[in-house]
Amino acid sequence: MAYRIKKLPGFLFAAVGAAAVNIASTIAISAAPVDAKTIADHFSSVKSMSGDFVQSGPKAERKHGRFFLQRPGKIRFNYAGQSGISVIADGKSLVVYNRKLKTSRLYALSKTPLKLLLDNKVDFSGSRLKSIRDDGAQVTVKLADRSAFGNSNISMVFDRKSLDLRRWSLTDEKGLTTTVTISNVKQGVRVPEGTFVIDYAANREFNTTTK
Repeated sequence: MAYRIKKLPGFLFAAVGAAAVNIASTIAISAAPVDAKTIADHFSSVKSMSGDFVQSGPKAERKHGRFFLQRPGKIRFNYAGQSGISVIADGKSLVVYNRKLKTSRLYALSKTPLKLLLDNKVDFSGSRLKSIRDDGAQVTVKLADRSAFGNSNISMVFDRKSLDLRRWSLTDEKGLTTTVTISNVKQGVRVPEGTFVIDYAANREFNTTTK
């Protein structure tokens, strides 16, 4: 039976986030000591990484776990505790599994702001670059692509010295913002086989069951 890849709704941002980043005051792009291309090139050079994450949704709910990232287009969040949640992107789709509730929601990766984080060659230029702020310790880059995912956007925060990614914030069309803060990060890691596999058959079964 055929299934549909749904448009990304606002609730997903609550599944992959931690405290909102304040980007109200933004230094002009042309005045920033560190330019967007330098950061993008450095981030693009990191082809894989793993580490711990902490997340807080729009209502300040907090969760934590382990994440794995591999370019292009692949990421996985394994949530600790009894939530039973995992989020997986396989390069084409993104799925949110909730084993506790026995739900599986599938989305086109290209319709989510996470695509801007996972591209093989990260692009922080043109109309998608909304702002860049350098406060001397961190550089915050805000990106959006209205043609791909409407009024949603993503802000990424990089260490000013190493240019390594520290956290990212996702804001949905309703203005609700969540952030993923990462730590204990290792780059260039070998990711276990099967880490980014989506069980499409299970997704179909979850979403075609008569309620």
